[in-house]
Amino acid sequence: MPIHQRVVVERGTRTGFPIVVAVHSTALGQAVGGCRMAVYRDWRAGLDDALRLSAAMTSKTALAGLPNGGGSAVVVLPGNRDGAGRETRGGDVGAPGGGERRAVLHDVGDVVESLGGIFSAGPDVGTGPSDMRVVGERTEHVLGRDGYSGPAAAAGVVAAIQAVVADRFGSPSLAGRRFAVLGVGRVGAHLVDLLSAAGGQVLAADVDGSRRTVVESLGATWTDPRTCLTAEVDVLVPAALGGVLTAATVPALRCAAVAGPANAQLDEPATADLLHERGILWAPDVVAGSGGIIHAVATELHRETPPRVAARVAGIGDTLAGILEAARETSSTPAAAANRLAGFLIGEPAASTMAAC
Repeated sequence: MPIHQRVVVERGTRTGFPIVVAVHSTALGQAVGGCRMAVYRDWRAGLDDALRLSAAMTSKTALAGLPNGGGSAVVVLPGNRDGAGRETRGGDVGAPGGGERRAVLHDVGDVVESLGGIFSAGPDVGTGPSDMRVVGERTEHVLGRDGYSGPAAAAGVVAAIQAVVADRFGSPSLAGRRFAVLGVGRVGAHLVDLLSAAGGQVLAADVDGSRRTVVESLGATWTDPRTCLTAEVDVLVPAALGGVLTAATVPALRCAAVAGPANAQLDEPATADLLHERGILWAPDVVAGSGGIIHAVATELHRETPPRVAARVAGIGDTLAGILEAARETSSTPAAAANRLAGFLIGEPAASTMAAC
């Protein structure tokens, strides 16, 4: 695990929920990262998640050419809080228990504010723009309260997929290519739409069965998550939670490449080698999934124009193409090539970055 610049673990003064903020690096500027709200087995698991996510964010911002470092905030929610055996997970303010939710978001804002501006938090799993507006009542160091970066995140993934398809098949065209999108949330649904519109044959799945209507309305085929993961396709697109690529799942994959927006797709760094050994081209998630943070940071922190922001997002394809070429030249994995480049860009040893890869 890389050395972090600062790590804070506090119990919220209003709710008592553990709140973790991990600042991995500010070598390039203010650290940015998501505020994740989820059920964990204990606060230590939430801390581990924050450490991984913040280190990956350092690589993500550096590789995206942003003058920012990486951080992460995690709210550790307990399970079975409603007395009926149902785990309470994230949702927008105003959902059942909204008063308690507002309180924990204020707790998050207080912890972020206590760091003196070295970290700015945005939406992540379990939170959205409305939540960031509530966090913003306690601190100015917040992103994503005025809009949603899902379309930009999806556009960035498509640029990455085009680079992967060009590398593997000789042309960036997506027409006739087969895709399996695992996770049809805010970003995943946009991806299904974009890939279908580009002429791709799209298979999609989500643990939430109600998403089937969305998938089918976009011209894609619905299936279950296990079938989606192991489908015979050109590109597997992980678009849900991380850790989907493991020593157990990689041998069952029947895809030529993997490229998607899910964070921390590898359960451990060594899994990148397993993919390489099987001849499966993996686009590091810190590159493929950077469109959303590029949009939020460039727009809100640096006040760049929409055309400039769009150009940054489209540039994800060129960045990934360069990484894939560097991997070939050095006979290494794309993960290792991206790690070396990120380390060079932030002026630190490569081993200190990209913990999620």
